[in-house]
Amino acid sequence: MVGARDVDAARLVAAVKEELKKVTEIQPPAWAAFAKSSVARQRPPQQHDFWYIRGASLLRRLYLDGPVGVQKLRTFYGGRKRRGAAPARSRIGAGSGLRKLLQQLEAAGFVEKAKKAEGRKLTPKGQKFLDNLAHGLSAV
Repeated sequence: MVGARDVDAARLVAAVKEELKKVTEIQPPAWAAFAKSSVARQRPPQQHDFWYIRGASLLRRLYLDGPVGVQKLRTFYGGRKRRGAAPARSRIGAGSGLRKLLQQLEAAGFVEKAKKAEGRKLTPKGQKFLDNLAHGLSAV
């Protein structure tokens, strides 16, 4: 059977984004429209559905990397900070948005806390959710 690893990441994230919009537990907080996603960014995200895109990407990342903590996710969603004439340096992403999104995904039943030192992992419901969408994309 086709899983989330076997389909194109961009197509999977787009499909998961549309399905996450239907889940009532996942709603962007009021401050999400004004907050940058990383110290390395100059402006807040311009997409109106950025919260759902990040949620879909987060689910895929948990599917691929297994139990993962917020700090590791901050590293993944970071970027290069431009510093003018000085050389650019890598910076980690913002943690508050990731933490809030993980809490919402937990409330929806897609994610659960792993052992204390491991972070969060997908539940069987979350894995089935991604696999069903991936299977639907592979049939098209």
